[in-house]
Amino acid sequence: MRKFFLISGLLCSITFFGQDFNKNTSQNNDIVANYLHLSTKQIFDTAKYYFNDNNYETALALYNLIINLPTKDDDSNQQKNIAKAYNETANIYFALSCYSESYEYYIKALSQCEKNNYLHLMPTIFNNIGAIYHNFKKFDIAKEYYKKALYLSEDSVKMIILLNNLGTAERDYNRIDSAFYYINQSLKISKRHNNIHLDVMLKSIADIYLKLEIYDSAFHYFYLSLDEAKKKNYLLLEAYILSDLGKLFLKVNKTDSALNYINMSYNIAFEKEFSDILADNYLTMSKIEDSKGHSKKAFELFKKYVNLKDSIFGADKFGEINKLQRLYEVSKINQQIEQLFIDKQIKENTIFYQKILLGVLMLLILTFLGNIFQKKKMTKTSKVLVYKNVEIIKNEKKTSEKEKTRKRILTDNAQNELLDKILEVMKNTEVFCDTKFSIIKLAELVQSTDRYVSEVINISLHKNFRSFLNEYRIKEAQNLFMEFDVKKYTIESVSKQVGFKSLNAFYEVFKEVTGVNPGVYVKSIREANMNELYKFY
Repeated sequence: MRKFFLISGLLCSITFFGQDFNKNTSQNNDIVANYLHLSTKQIFDTAKYYFNDNNYETALALYNLIINLPTKDDDSNQQKNIAKAYNETANIYFALSCYSESYEYYIKALSQCEKNNYLHLMPTIFNNIGAIYHNFKKFDIAKEYYKKALYLSEDSVKMIILLNNLGTAERDYNRIDSAFYYINQSLKISKRHNNIHLDVMLKSIADIYLKLEIYDSAFHYFYLSLDEAKKKNYLLLEAYILSDLGKLFLKVNKTDSALNYINMSYNIAFEKEFSDILADNYLTMSKIEDSKGHSKKAFELFKKYVNLKDSIFGADKFGEINKLQRLYEVSKINQQIEQLFIDKQIKENTIFYQKILLGVLMLLILTFLGNIFQKKKMTKTSKVLVYKNVEIIKNEKKTSEKEKTRKRILTDNAQNELLDKILEVMKNTEVFCDTKFSIIKLAELVQSTDRYVSEVINISLHKNFRSFLNEYRIKEAQNLFMEFDVKKYTIESVSKQVGFKSLNAFYEVFKEVTGVNPGVYVKSIREANMNELYKFY
């Protein structure tokens, strides 16, 4: 079972509900005492080191030391460090699935930021609160917090995770197109920052393919994500991915491989007390044992899953979070009431000075009345000049329109001949599936110029080259989707085969041309093919 711990006191006496109480508390007190002489920044960096090394107990002790150090209200740097320490403390509780404790510290961090107007820290905290609601499957509330964070964020690195999290929320809402959009936007920003957070985004993509039941792609992206997590020694993510791989192998009926990955995930989760992952592993192990006919063992594992899951996500836990949210809202209302009283006093003082200023203003108004009549004369002259300028502009526009009508160069016969050549290239070759295909390339193939080709497409087909090209690419995609080999012709592979550089662009153009997204189209084709097979047999 997971160790539950709370922090109190300047030297952070950490109380564990377990056998190592005196030993762990003494060790952490000694560690904290060694760092008392350091600056706040040095303590913060040391705590971060222990956190990244997955030594959560020591990290918690040091963060609590920062929170409890003597400080002054006007010490901006120290107040900012306290807000950060609250947030990092909450992050540790989150990793250990202590969500009510995590939420409590996020609210403390948020209150500290609001009190001192630390707007740059608030997006991170809003994102973290959203993640808690996400884990409780309150996706609508989670999305609101993610959007708040995105609205306030001016840091492109932070936006990588925010967009990714919005994508995962949309995925859980079964809005796959929207999920792909947000995650693709996240990937684009990540590439500009040396692929930071790539491990998290690769897992998100794998999760989408898993939801779509495209298992080959899901395996591929899970393995890529696992490699990235191992490079960073990111044990929490590694345990999650290993658990997901175990579930995926079970889905494809490879129980030995499933058990192997679940055991690897279990060992990390048990050692580091990642209770949420432990619970999921108990459930998967229960299913594996049940598939082997070991009913009794399966039932015992399922009981462990239920008990642990209830301790994390039980109604009482979510009730505690709601209670904390209400207290936070009440606190904000009280602050607003206090501000109203202050504003009222300021307003009363302002009215007194306004009466004095009113007399002065009346004198100034009378002084300027004489100048108004002179300004009226000037205004009439100005209007005449404006009207003349407007007429000049109108005449210039008319001239421009006449010039445009003269720009048509090709005769009707030449247009028809060139149009036939263009259509012959598009119908009888697949050159348009090349991602580098352009109007210049098309002009070379029909032995003309890009200007003439553009004119013929615009006048004869009433569309621009981009729309003309996309229609042919989408028609080719529809032909490929008609193939019954689902593994060969996935949406992603088809988008590349017909010339699209990004999956997101393919989704947008496909829906624009056909009226439905590729996922719906492919599903309909598959159902129709299956019906035909059933009729045949």
